[in-house]
Amino acid sequence: MAPVWAQIAGFATVPHVGGFLGWYVTRSQVSTWYEGLKKPSWCPPNKAFPVAWTALYTGMGYASYLVWKEQGGFTREALVPLGLYGVQLALNWTWTPVFFGAHRLKLALANILCLHGAVIATMVSWYPINRTATLLMAPYLAWLTLASSLTYCIWRDNPGKKNE
Repeated sequence: MAPVWAQIAGFATVPHVGGFLGWYVTRSQVSTWYEGLKKPSWCPPNKAFPVAWTALYTGMGYASYLVWKEQGGFTREALVPLGLYGVQLALNWTWTPVFFGAHRLKLALANILCLHGAVIATMVSWYPINRTATLLMAPYLAWLTLASSLTYCIWRDNPGKKNE
């Protein structure tokens, strides 16, 4: 078995993989397509997003390690809590290509609302297992609330871009 530090590093790295790939594939769209969208005045600056996502991905990855450890690995007991985590991670990873790559604002809004629900379900399933893991997901849920609101406002305020 790998040393504990390597297990933690592995779990903390997993969320970054999809996040990095999404960024890499769509990075040119930020300075071109995204900058041309009407955004609310409270939209964070572009430089805040990579900093926030780095912290959030690391925290959620470590949280998933805590749940995995408490459940004794990938056991039958871990199926629902880690399965929900996997679902929300997949939804998280698909949002960037849908929004930035495909320019599908309405679909991105539906995606992020499903993501929001999946994160809440993940947290509910984790609470009886490991409260620290649940609390580590709280900043992510808060950021998703902001991101969901931002996605809605961008969809609403850019009517000519809604179906791209």
